[in-house]
Amino acid sequence: MTETTTPVFPCPSIPETLDFYRALGFEVSFEQTSPNPYAVVQRGAIALHFFGMRRHDPATSYSTCLISTDAVDALHAAFRAGLRAAYGRVPTRGIPRIGPLRDTTYGVRQFLVTDPGGNCLRIGQPTGESLEHGPRPDGAFAGALHLAALLGDAKGDHRQAARVLDRALARAEAAAPGEPGADTAGERPTAPEWVAALVLRADLAIRLDEPERGAELLRRADGITLTTEERAGLRDALRRAAELREELGGEPDAGPA
Repeated sequence: MTETTTPVFPCPSIPETLDFYRALGFEVSFEQTSPNPYAVVQRGAIALHFFGMRRHDPATSYSTCLISTDAVDALHAAFRAGLRAAYGRVPTRGIPRIGPLRDTTYGVRQFLVTDPGGNCLRIGQPTGESLEHGPRPDGAFAGALHLAALLGDAKGDHRQAARVLDRALARAEAAAPGEPGADTAGERPTAPEWVAALVLRADLAIRLDEPERGAELLRRADGITLTTEERAGLRDALRRAAELREELGGEPDAGPA
């Protein structure tokens, strides 16, 4: 016996929704305008159904589904490229939008896509056997960075995440004016932690409609020297910094040295 589960999402406009999914590389396999608006899109093994709901408010939608893949990096890159080609930019705020690709604390490498109907696709690739959150890292700064990422990504509380990072950055600067390094109290971040925190704080600033603050934080991240090994370990943060620069109208391939 074989079973299949298919999400059926509401949307205020079937045509707008189909245009969005075409940009992501989906094919429209069915479209009905009457008696009730209904459509189906498919990309490989991913199938999504939609029904028209004129009074549906995308801003208040809680509809979501999980999509598992063994090629999350490739999908993220393809979706961003498709959106850029269709819209002339990559939408990262508001509705619709695509989020950053990150390793979560619960064993999944994932990114989120929100379509014009406010429906959220959580597209992830397992990186471990457990979905339980990992332990909080040792050290005050590392712990604050961990908490801010949880607040910003899992909970969507960008303002509180920004407050957590601002306090940690202020304590780090007071404890260690000058070059970042290790300290016994855990207040002073390593160079990779410092860059990760500045990029995440820049991301939060832009999401909070503070582009000038975001640009200033990215410039600070640029001033921190990283080794080749450290850069490899920061691939997601450096990619996100490039995406943010592109969103701000700068060079997308710039990054910390």
